[in-house]
Amino acid sequence: MGKMGLPMALHLQSNSAISELLVFDPAEERLALARQSGLKVAQALSTDLAKADLIFSSLPNDEALLGVAQQVADEAKRGAVLIDTSTVSVHASARCHALLAAKGVEYLRVTVSGNNHMAQAKLLTIMASGPQACFDALSPMLASWGSKIFYLGEAEQSRLMKLVVNLLIVQTSAMLAEGLSLGRAGGLDWSQMWQVIGESAVGSPIIKAKAAQLGLPLGQRDFTPTFTVPQMQKDLSLMLQAADALNVPLVQTSTTFEWMKSAVAQGDAELDYAAVIKVIERMSGLPSDL
Repeated sequence: MGKMGLPMALHLQSNSAISELLVFDPAEERLALARQSGLKVAQALSTDLAKADLIFSSLPNDEALLGVAQQVADEAKRGAVLIDTSTVSVHASARCHALLAAKGVEYLRVTVSGNNHMAQAKLLTIMASGPQACFDALSPMLASWGSKIFYLGEAEQSRLMKLVVNLLIVQTSAMLAEGLSLGRAGGLDWSQMWQVIGESAVGSPIIKAKAAQLGLPLGQRDFTPTFTVPQMQKDLSLMLQAADALNVPLVQTSTTFEWMKSAVAQGDAELDYAAVIKVIERMSGLPSDL
C-alpha cells in the first residue's frame, strides 16, 4: 500500500469485475492509510491468499518480489494469478516465474509508467507480459489504472520495457541539467528557458511536468519528490544490470548514475531525481541553493 499501490488498490476496488478486495502491507502506517481510504485489510494473510483467484503486488525491489513470489507459491491455490506491478530486474522476475509455474500459479508481469499523481488520476501507461490468456481476461481490470495498455509478449518483455522508459525519463533530466546550466551560465533567464524548451521540438510530457515544479523563478523552484534520487538510483542499477547481460554500452546512463551518487553525497537524497540539475550547477560554479 505504498504511494503507487494505494491508489491502484482504490481503483481496483471500484471495478465491477472484482467482487471483494483485501489489502496488506507490512507497515502498519500504510495499513492505517488503507483503512482510512475505505479499503478492507486482510486479517489472516495465509488464509486469504489460499482463497484468492487474483493476487496483485506493488513492491519496492527484487528481494521483496522474490519473497512474495515464494509466499504465493507456497500458499496460493493452483490456477491463481499473481499480477505484479513492481519495477524489478528481468533476472528476478524470471526466477519468480519458475517458482510460481512449479506450483501451478500463473504470473502476469504488469509494469506501469507514471508517478503517484498519475496513479491517482488513472493516467498510468500499462505494459504487460506473460500468458496471453491471462492478459486478455484481466485487461478490464488493468484499465482501472489507465487507458494506454500494451501487451508485449509471453515472458519478461514488460520488465525490460519499463527500464527502457525509465532510462529515457532519467536521461531527460540529465539532458536538462546540462542544457539549463549552460544557459544559466550564459545569462539566460531561468523561467524563460523552461518556457522555450517546453514549446520547442524537444518539449515532451515529462519536460512539461517538470517545468511546473522547476520552471518557477530561481529561489522558488520546487524539488519536492515524485520519485526520489535513491529510487532512481535503484532503477539505474537495474538498467545497467540489463545492459551488462545484453552487452549494450549505456555510456550516458552510466554517467548519470554517477551524478545521482553525487546528489546523495551532496545532501539531496530526499529530493526529486531532477536534483541532478543541482549537481551540474555545482560543477559549473553556479549557486544550486536557489
